[in-house]
Amino acid sequence: MKYAVPVSGGQLSPHFGHCEQFALFEVDAGQKQIVHKEMLDAPPHEPGLLPRWLADQGVDLVIAGGMGGRALGLFQQNGIQVVIGAGETDPERAVLDHLNGVLASGDNVCDH
Repeated sequence: MKYAVPVSGGQLSPHFGHCEQFALFEVDAGQKQIVHKEMLDAPPHEPGLLPRWLADQGVDLVIAGGMGGRALGLFQQNGIQVVIGAGETDPERAVLDHLNGVLASGDNVCDH
């Protein structure tokens, strides 16, 4: 399983579509472990691009602070699950917390 976390300044970015990088994590869900981490520079912001781009990277699940409704729908169309409302934290901690069922999430901080 592969996770993607938008990153700005080394932390989970509250603004999904305007992050600096994406941290991609291959995980062993059964063992609740990260087996590989990769940092990729985010492509230029373009409406509708990120769901396709992350699907091309093999991503199964995105952890985000906020995301617009259109993007949520596009991720769903690409078969990618989205967890929104995560706070600014270390991306690796967010993935491990999700694997262990303790990721604290709140409201979607994006309104478009």
